[in-house]
Amino acid sequence: MSRTLSFLAAIALITTARAQDTYYPPTVGTTWATTDPASLGWCTDELPALLDFLESSNSKAFIVLKDGRIVIEEYFGTFTADSSWYWASAGKSLTAFLVGLAQQQGQLDIDEPSSTYLGEGWTSCTPEQEAAITIRNQLTMTTGLDDSSGQFECTDPECLTYLTDPGTRWSYYNAPYTLLDGVLTGATGQNLNSYIFTNLTAATGISGLFVQVEYNNVFFSKARSMARFGLLAMDQGNWNGTPILTDTDYFTAMTTSSQALNPAYGYLWWLNGQESYLLPGIELQLPGPLMPDAPLDAYSAMGKNGQIINVSPSTGLVVVRMGNLPDGLFVPNVYNNEIWQYLNAVICTATAVPSIASVAAAVSPNPTIGPVRLADAPEHGPVELLSSDGRVTALTVRNGTLDLGSYTPGLYTIRYANLKGRIRSERILLVGPGR
Repeated sequence: MSRTLSFLAAIALITTARAQDTYYPPTVGTTWATTDPASLGWCTDELPALLDFLESSNSKAFIVLKDGRIVIEEYFGTFTADSSWYWASAGKSLTAFLVGLAQQQGQLDIDEPSSTYLGEGWTSCTPEQEAAITIRNQLTMTTGLDDSSGQFECTDPECLTYLTDPGTRWSYYNAPYTLLDGVLTGATGQNLNSYIFTNLTAATGISGLFVQVEYNNVFFSKARSMARFGLLAMDQGNWNGTPILTDTDYFTAMTTSSQALNPAYGYLWWLNGQESYLLPGIELQLPGPLMPDAPLDAYSAMGKNGQIINVSPSTGLVVVRMGNLPDGLFVPNVYNNEIWQYLNAVICTATAVPSIASVAAAVSPNPTIGPVRLADAPEHGPVELLSSDGRVTALTVRNGTLDLGSYTPGLYTIRYANLKGRIRSERILLVGPGR
């Protein structure tokens, strides 16, 4: 505990000192100060590799801010600085910020039952079960509602059924989160777009539009609005000396572990540097930080197909990526970590935490949504797949590849004879498609 407090105190001092030198772009217009990466001592000869990786992984926009100034800004294909794109689940972090504003304004209390603003009967739970679900549970993905039906997006009451008591299970369940929009509307009397314009656009220049897409309200904006939001988050809810989110207790809770079930999750923000983490769709604790090559203090808004805002107060970095689904395996934190690997080479100094040994160095990618390559296995040969409950399945490697796409997500052990005839046992995490 004392080490954690010392670390947080150090970050607070660094953040306070940096805030005095942080640049904020004007709230109106396209003016934004830049910094030449070479003037920072960055290895500019590594930039082409970073940009090639981003382009080959279907990126549309990429921005890096250092202390608020643009150091890297690239657009790919026909996408430009004036193009808009969806945030997907990265918009969850924006919603969490808005909830904090509404609480600060006295319009709601996150420990109130969600039914206070959604009305009774917003679920199919009993009145007692429903009344136990709070806004805080929605913010932390701990509502206890059953997500096993496959109706991941459905917000109709018949889709929202009781599984367990709130606060006893973490599950990345989109429907209860989506209904935070209804909580905000009920509490503030404004729709989401009106509330953002009133509270953020005039003060920070963050602009965009929530659009109804089936059950979801999806935020669309230009890449620079994403970067503005990251800059606002880096300065703990302040903008150029103007406090926006003044509830420091809420901001701290939003960007630190909000519950013990998944230490790497705050209030709809993903947190790096924790001892373990859970991923969407997997009820297994994975050891180590979410992104081992990212700064220890980074907190991230991450969404489907790689919509990303990374914020690192200790380094003064905000990193934004917009785009389509990268080819091949896509797990948001894995792809995000790959970006940091290339970016670290550009910065010339590793921002990562001390390296942690891989749980499956000979098996890649890991985690996987199905296909894996066994680096030192014969091109064709037998493999045993051991599930966490002890079941053993005999499989065959074909062309050095094993396809696990038909198996239930979870943690498995792959056992096989390598090219030297030695038996290897490697752990692999099988996950569902990234959301």
